[in-house]
Amino acid sequence: MATNYPAAYLSDLRDLVGKLDPALIQRGVDMLREARDRDRRVYVIGNGGSAAIASQMVVDIGKGASLDRPKRFKIITLTDQIPWITALANDISYDVIFVEQLKNFAERGDLLIGMSCSGTSKNVVLAQQWARDNGLRTIGLGKDAATPLRAASELFIPIPSVHYGRLEDCFFIITHIFCYAFMDNPKL
Repeated sequence: MATNYPAAYLSDLRDLVGKLDPALIQRGVDMLREARDRDRRVYVIGNGGSAAIASQMVVDIGKGASLDRPKRFKIITLTDQIPWITALANDISYDVIFVEQLKNFAERGDLLIGMSCSGTSKNVVLAQQWARDNGLRTIGLGKDAATPLRAASELFIPIPSVHYGRLEDCFFIITHIFCYAFMDNPKL
């Protein structure tokens, strides 16, 4: 292992963050604001590290961007329903763990945010496709490539990397921007 690995990693991450498109991220903030202002629900999904980021985003927006505000976010992650997820995965297929939950709750005009480093996670892609087909708005976060997730997302925020660690770093940064756009701007 290179003795200067931390410096190289941070240098690569700085370069990558500089390539993120602020206009696309702002569109995501706008979509979240519209969902909140119209009393629509926001669902967040992902697998593995992306599932953890989805949970963190829900905490930040559900508490931090909603507390003591006249309009609160109705935001939940579909990644934390472990008994339901395992029942669906066992009895039907892991591919439908998010779609089947959406079928119980989602309504036209709700917003689904899906994250996938590969852009091919079938359960995330199927959820995005189902959401679009059923009148939900969709945001996708993933690598900058022609992937099924990109095709299924109304708004796709591409990250020009294939390194899963750096992709997830950017997922955190983007979801923190989503949250702090509201926390740092109380009138938003």
